[in-house]
Parts: sequence; structure tokens; C-alpha cells
Amino acid sequence: MRYLTTPDGTDIAYDDQGPADTPGPPIVLLHGLAGHLGEWDDLIPLLLSDGHRVIRYDARGHGASTRTPADMARAAAVADAVALIDRLGLPPVTLIGQSLGGLTALLLTARHPTLVTHLTLIEAGPACANPSLPGGIARWLDSWPVPFPTFSAATSFFGHEAWARGLERREDGYHPRVDRDTMIAAVRELATENYWSDWSRITCPTLVLRGEKGTMPAEEAKEMQARRPETRVEVVVGAGHDVHLDAPGAVCEAIKAFLQPTQSSGTSDSG
Repeated sequence: MRYLTTPDGTDIAYDDQGPADTPGPPIVLLHGLAGHLGEWDDLIPLLLSDGHRVIRYDARGHGASTRTPADMARAAAVADAVALIDRLGLPPVTLIGQSLGGLTALLLTARHPTLVTHLTLIEAGPACANPSLPGGIARWLDSWPVPFPTFSAATSFFGHEAWARGLERREDGYHPRVDRDTMIAAVRELATENYWSDWSRITCPTLVLRGEKGTMPAEEAKEMQARRPETRVEVVVGAGHDVHLDAPGAVCEAIKAFLQPTQSSGTSDSG
């Protein structure tokens, strides 16, 4: 694990794997709310086997990064990703973001277009403005039976071992490596804002992956295509919101096809 300290004093924990001289663009992975960089453990080997350099990091307020930074706005999250790309001296990258990490990737691509060659959004889009979201996140976090007595109990509660691996083991059990109020602050602006104007500014090739059983509305994906017809939209059969955990192989194959130089720029919507 390595660390980057951002201009506002936030420490960002990151991991950098694969050849630095890979012929394709490096891939940067952005996890979702209350997650951690370990969520990508199953996808990383698949991407590395295709010769990619892969960078992942704990978003501010998450995992091994600063737990309670003063600023949890999306602009601060975008600035962190830009700072990491700059620190590593990366050429234009491929961004892959899930859920809230996908929104960060979307905004980075719109506001810093020279830094990105390809964008993949997993269960993420620009339609927010949901007044009930902060309260819903608060209720979700409050439903966690903390501390979890065992690792298996945490795995059973979350439905994925990757979520349990993101917890911190203490004498009395397993605790979250996120702060409740900080997580609510991370989505506060999403209660009133949407990001369609940012979406319309993106010009690079874009792939949107929805889980068949996920939470991203099909109508949002269709509107994204309507505003940017070159966008590829694919549905991953059997997957929920955590598509990268439910079907890492399918995600890797979709990304591989998307990044192929000979890939058609036409759209695809299997949902």
C-alpha cells in the first residue's frame, strides 16, 4: 500500500500493479460508497492477465485513506483522482467506477477530458437529485449490526466476502472502516444535484454496465444513450448492484471487448 497526500491534507491509500510500459492506457478503478479498494480483488488478476497496468485506491473517507476528511463533495473526490493520476505521471487512462465511484469517474471525465481515453460506469449515471438518499444511506448504515462477531457473520450480512474484508478486526469483533456521518456527507449533494450537463460534455468512448438485478433504472441508461447515442449499454445477467463482485468475469470480458481497437463504436443495449 502506498499513500498520496492531497493539497487539502487528505491521505489517499492506493495500489499500483502491472507493467508501467503497457501498450494500452492504464486502468484506474474507483469503488462505491462505504467500499474499499479490495472490492476489485477478483477483477484485478483478469485485467493484469490481459497486460494492463491497474491502479486502485481507497476514496477519501474510506478504508486506509483519511477516515474523516473535512470535504466529502464530489469535486474533492474528483480532485483526489486527478492528483493520483498526476502523481503517478500516467498517460490518459481508462476509468472504471462503480456506483458513487462511477459518478466520480463520470465527473472527472467531463471536467478533465484530456486525462481519460475510455470510461466504464458500473451501476452509475448522472441522474441524482434524490432528496431521500441521505436518509436512506443513514438507515442502511444504522442497520449494520456492529460489531460483527465473526468474519462469516459479516459476509452473510453483506452477501459478499469482499465487503467483510473491508472491515477492521478489533477485540470485540469486526468494525466498519468508514464513519457514518462522513458517508452521509459523501451523498449530501446528490440529494439536490444531477449531473446531466457533465454527461453531455463527455466525448470519449463510454460503456455502461447495469446489473440485471441492480438498482440503476433502465430508463436512466436509455436517457444516457439518447443524449450520447455512441454510448454502449450492457446488462450483466444475474448481477445485482455490485456487478463487479457478482460477475467479475463478465465485467472483464465486457471491458476487454470495449477496449479492443477494432471494436465498433455502435451502441449495444441488451436490457
